[in-house]
Amino acid sequence: MFKRLSIVCLMSTQLPFIAMAQDTWRGLVITEENRCSPYDKKKQYPYSQSVEDDIVEEMDGLVYGPYTGRYFESDTSTDIEHIVAASEGHDSGLCDASAETRKEFASDLLNLTLAAPEINRCGPGGKCGYDAAEWLPNKNKCWFANRIVEIKTKYALSVDQAEANALEAVLSNCQSVAMIFYPENNDLPRQDALALYDDNENGQISCTEARNHNIAPVTRAHVAYQYMRDADGDGVVCE
Repeated sequence: MFKRLSIVCLMSTQLPFIAMAQDTWRGLVITEENRCSPYDKKKQYPYSQSVEDDIVEEMDGLVYGPYTGRYFESDTSTDIEHIVAASEGHDSGLCDASAETRKEFASDLLNLTLAAPEINRCGPGGKCGYDAAEWLPNKNKCWFANRIVEIKTKYALSVDQAEANALEAVLSNCQSVAMIFYPENNDLPRQDALALYDDNENGQISCTEARNHNIAPVTRAHVAYQYMRDADGDGVVCE
């Protein structure tokens, strides 16, 4: 009887330690994603379309997509982009959060930017609901990775090991985490445009190269257009 009681006592003293022994990375708990409740973006993560104006105001009035360094004439050409996707946030801890916290997350300017629809949405090269282990932007990687840490810290969200590894690989090489506003592509001379997008250095830019650099579809106004073949002459290639 005494032996059995001793084992029970020993187990009870060890349990709190086991429960607390969680791996962390930059203060974030490392654990597998877990959808602990059903996910419905429209119902659970609502936000007003007016936040788009707030995002533009934060970027000094520029309609700019930091993932590609691309400028737009109007925010009618862009999507509101959640840096930590709502589905990723849900599976990283918000599945157990209050409705108010979810709504705050969805409307938080810390977690919002702009992106072309083909970058924001699901499809070839699109961010969709991926985390950093599955998708990283072509440009502003340091800003992007740091924002993820800030957002996940603010909402006490977790990271999985692959995500932590991918973010650390970026952040460990960053001298600055500020958003970079790249020169407008329309102002680039020939050699710079080809240097940016002509990966095989043949003096032309293919749709494969355009998609690899997240600039497709390419319109006549884009600097890459003059080095591409517009077979139907409609002013847009790589639709």
